[in-house]
Amino acid sequence: MKLLLTSAGVTNPTIFAALEALIGKPISESNALCIPTAQYGHPWVGPGIKAWEFISGKSENPMVDLGWKSVGVLELTALPSIDEERWKPLLLEADVLLVAGGDALYLHHWMQQSGLVDMIPSLTETVWVGMSAGSMVMTPQIGREFVGWKSMTGDDSALGVVPFSICPHLAPDGAAGNSLAAAERWAGGIRHPSYAIDDRTAISVTDDAVDVLTEGLWRYFPK
Repeated sequence: MKLLLTSAGVTNPTIFAALEALIGKPISESNALCIPTAQYGHPWVGPGIKAWEFISGKSENPMVDLGWKSVGVLELTALPSIDEERWKPLLLEADVLLVAGGDALYLHHWMQQSGLVDMIPSLTETVWVGMSAGSMVMTPQIGREFVGWKSMTGDDSALGVVPFSICPHLAPDGAAGNSLAAAERWAGGIRHPSYAIDDRTAISVTDDAVDVLTEGLWRYFPK
C-alpha cells in the first residue's frame, strides 16, 4: 500500500501532485472509496453533520471533492454484518482510500473488527490518503495527548505500518491547532521518531521512500 498521510487533506498543489504521482494516473480517471468511520468516535466531529459533510465533499478538508471518476463509501462499522463478497471486491478495485479524521484509536479498532487490516497486504497498488486520525492510525503510537476513545488494551498503540508517529495540525503560536511547544512535549512521550505537520503538509510513504511534501510548517523529532 502507498500512503499519503496528511493533517487536513489535499490542501495545496504540492500535495495534489504527489497524490496523482502515487496513483499513477489523473484523479479524474481514478476511483475512490471514502471511510468516515473515525469521525464517529470523536466528540467534536461525529456522528452527524460532519460525517455527512465529509462523505458529500462539503467539508473544509479537500478529499472527496477533488474530481474523482467515482467515489463510494466504505463504512467499517457495517462490514462485520455483511458478507465479505459484497465489499472486498469494491476495496480491491479502488485506486484510493480517503480516510477521514476523528479518533485514531476508534478507527484502529474498526479496521481490526471489519477485517480491513487483514486486507492491507493485498492492497499493494492502493493509495491510502489519511487525514489527521486517518494518518495517525498507520503509526505505531499516537501519544497520550490524542487518546479519546479508550481501546480494549488501554494504551495508545496503533497499526505500526510506518515506523514513525505524527502530530497533526501544527500551528504558529496563538493560532488554532497544536503549537510547536505542545508538539515537542508530545514527542517527548513517543517511543519512535516522529513528525509534527501543519495543515499544508503531508508525508508520502512508498516501499523505498519517506518524503515530506509541504507548503507550510513541519518538524522532525528523532528518537
